[in-house]
Amino acid sequence: MTFAIILACTVAACFALRNPIKKWPMLFYALAVIIDLVYVVGSFYELPRAVWIVLFTLIQKCTLSLAIFIVVMYVGVFAKGSKPYMWLKGIRAELSIIAWILSLGHMVVYLMSYVPRIFGGGIIKGNVMFAFVLAVVLFVLLIVLGVTSFNFVKKRMDNDSWVKLQKLAYLFYALVYIHLLAMLLPAALHGGIQAGITTGVYSVVFIAYAVLRVYRALADRRAGIAD
Repeated sequence: MTFAIILACTVAACFALRNPIKKWPMLFYALAVIIDLVYVVGSFYELPRAVWIVLFTLIQKCTLSLAIFIVVMYVGVFAKGSKPYMWLKGIRAELSIIAWILSLGHMVVYLMSYVPRIFGGGIIKGNVMFAFVLAVVLFVLLIVLGVTSFNFVKKRMDNDSWVKLQKLAYLFYALVYIHLLAMLLPAALHGGIQAGITTGVYSVVFIAYAVLRVYRALADRRAGIAD
């Protein structure tokens, strides 16, 4: 339920802050970097409890960056020319970069926590190795997609190559969903109410996106609209 609230607030913020984000993207990038730095520091040194609770919920659980990524995802399911599409399409790249920056703090701390377990010389459980490999793949995809979202990088790439590379985002979204299931499903299957609710929310969001994105692609193809 917490994620549903964060997602609703994020959607509202993206619509409300569309013009400032478009006008001053560097300000929002810098703010995301500062939030990441405070989170990383808080992972090793004690912060005020109120601050850490916010960072734990938004950054360590990766809920804020995930919510922004979901907004980016869902832009693609709206009909081209529709008001939501026209309003958010113009900041899709900026939102991707903000989400990318926010997720880096989570990924770095998350991967660092696995290093002692993977390279400590002990017996590694299969689920731990699976989680680590999946995290590494997601991290690589995150870097590639994030760096190429910057306009100055895009301008230096061949357009067809850039478009093909950006289609890796679909793989990224699918692996994120698998990662979420791997983290939550065991607890949900053992009767965890909160884990069950959160798994349900994520499933609705990602499965609905997959269905709607396929429908949009087919509808655009019938209408002769380029993707």
